Amino acid sequence: MPISFVSIKKTGVLAALAYCALSIAMPAHAADNVIVLDSGEAQLTLVDPATHKVIGTEPTGKEPHHLMITPDGHSLIVADSISNDLMFLDPHTGRVQRKVEDIEDPYQLGFSPDHKWFVTAGLRLDRIDVYHYDGQNMTLAKRVPLSKTPSHMTFSSDSKIVFVTLQDTGEVAAIDLATQSVLWKLHVGNTPAGLWMTPGDRYLLIGMTGEDDVAVVDWHKQQVVKKIQTGRGAHNFRNLDDGHHVAVTNRVESTISILDYNTLTKTADITGLMPGPDDMELSADHRYLWVTFRFARHVGIIDLTTHKLIDTIAVGRSPHGLYFANRAPVYAPNPD
Repeated sequence: MPISFVSIKKTGVLAALAYCALSIAMPAHAADNVIVLDSGEAQLTLVDPATHKVIGTEPTGKEPHHLMITPDGHSLIVADSISNDLMFLDPHTGRVQRKVEDIEDPYQLGFSPDHKWFVTAGLRLDRIDVYHYDGQNMTLAKRVPLSKTPSHMTFSSDSKIVFVTLQDTGEVAAIDLATQSVLWKLHVGNTPAGLWMTPGDRYLLIGMTGEDDVAVVDWHKQQVVKKIQTGRGAHNFRNLDDGHHVAVTNRVESTISILDYNTLTKTADITGLMPGPDDMELSADHRYLWVTFRFARHVGIIDLTTHKLIDTIAVGRSPHGLYFANRAPVYAPNPD
């Protein structure tokens, strides 16, 4: 049976009612809130981007780690990995729209660039689930076993392949979406996590969280061609949308490195940060980089003209996913 994105479960209705009670007390300028997932608190925090003040919180399911905007831009999906459900929010305000249950262990999630496929990675269940997506409903095509601990993903720009990192086996796997079969696996190092595809689908960049580098993979030849030294715990990426650079968080080093993806070199390090930088978002004017600090219960704002941390905002425990509607676009093959 297909799972409808418009069906509202009873628990989703209760959550929506709870949010209505919260939103009554919100100021009138609460549009385009920054949404932060506090994965250790089973909640999200709403931040006013203009004042950098927390304006409210909202309960979620257990362990909301990652989020994804729907292709039509009307909803922001929050994946509750332990509660086995997806919450749909208004991407501008964070208000709950609906909930879809019985999505097992959605740790990470993504839409293919052509929007025909929806994929979730089950970190604790050691598999990915591939769904057909028609713009309204998703129907499970196949569950693909991927031992062990599949975590992050990205897609080829032609929507034929999804690449998934396997943290505990040190591999990256390539999955054919049409057949839902494993094309190949490649050992890349210790605890691979975040993935980013360079423009033109030339290389995969992989954050090696168990090392201090980013692996450069020529996936056409299925080989690691370079390691770029960044910092301990290289983890996740955000394109800076300037035609040259991508940022990578070094979660153990507590720094962010700036890489030139044309020359495959590091050009700068952003230091003086709080512990555990993880997910990032870029402002629409490309000046400010927001980052969650997993180990510090804060979100930080970095001025990219000076590479300085200019403000921090206290949120809930273990902040992870981060989103705001007024942001720079993301390079198409890489879901948020």
